[in-house]
Amino acid sequence: MDDVSRLATDPSPQARVSTVVKLAQEFSSGRFSPAELTLAENIFRLMVKDAEVRVREALSANLKHNPNVPRDVAVALAQDIDPVSLPILAFSDVLTSDDLVAIISSQQSQSKMEAIAGRKSVPADVADALTEKGSEQVVAKLVGNAGAEISEETFHKVVDRFGDSELVQDPLVHRAVLPVTVAERIVTQVAEHLRTHLLVKHRISADMAMDLVLQTRERATAGLAMGVTDESLDSLVRQLKANERLSGSLVLRALCMGNVRFFEHAMAELTGLPVANVRLLIHDPGGNGLKVAWGKTGLPQTLYPAIRIALIVAAQTEFDGGDLDAERYSRRIVERILTQYESFGVEFDDDDLEYLLARVKKLPSSVIALH
Repeated sequence: MDDVSRLATDPSPQARVSTVVKLAQEFSSGRFSPAELTLAENIFRLMVKDAEVRVREALSANLKHNPNVPRDVAVALAQDIDPVSLPILAFSDVLTSDDLVAIISSQQSQSKMEAIAGRKSVPADVADALTEKGSEQVVAKLVGNAGAEISEETFHKVVDRFGDSELVQDPLVHRAVLPVTVAERIVTQVAEHLRTHLLVKHRISADMAMDLVLQTRERATAGLAMGVTDESLDSLVRQLKANERLSGSLVLRALCMGNVRFFEHAMAELTGLPVANVRLLIHDPGGNGLKVAWGKTGLPQTLYPAIRIALIVAAQTEFDGGDLDAERYSRRIVERILTQYESFGVEFDDDDLEYLLARVKKLPSSVIALH
């Protein structure tokens, strides 16, 4: 308090800075009486209007971690110029979600938004506001922040705005949890980049580049669909169908990986039937139900025999729990499909899944009749 009194005789900027620092530090120490706290708060309210930037900077830097700062003081500092506002925006727990959203909406400063994006906790509404208005750097920092609560809708906004940005893609794909619909969209974006790279850098033909892109995308999508909830599968297959990516080869690939649930949900989406009804049809012991359901999907009939065999083998094959279990499971299904086809005079000389998918697409209609 003696320092405050001395301001009457020495009101220089340096004296004001020194007083602010001491006052803020004592305010944080908990040693002030109630009357002294009230006096200190009133002094802070005067200092946030100080014309000297150094004074306001010192106030912000020394109050940023104090949870007892009056909210009006914290908000005034947060709305100040960047050198003053950034410490409070980055660290102060006094600011509410509404305060932060209001600041994001009213300011053009990307530095302010980046400070908010890096807070130890970023509520969902704040994350959404940052995604709407923030720059590429801001959004990259937001999605890279493990403490940011980001809704599925906001994730889709991120992909809408910055799906092509490697700066955003990298932290996005490394998040601990990512909705499967968002992950599938990222896979598609990356695949399109791959196609451009193949065409431009390696002079691969457009058809070959497209084949490689489709294989890459479908492999990744089939992998994403493993182990997710029924609700997530519903969202994924709806998105795939809406974007014409729910292909026959993707459905067969998922079956070859043992993902019968994805197959069931895909069939339900393509036929317009409830999943429960689809399950009864495709698991009909006589096989007629599967044939009827497949006919309603609009997918290539040339794939039907492979689908039927894969479904039978999947029902007879269990994961053994060992190393590379999924790879062995898939290979057993592929080998069984190849063996079945060979019994009808269709010869294959490779048991690779990509080779199978390519060859199955070219099978003659006579093979379909045999199944």
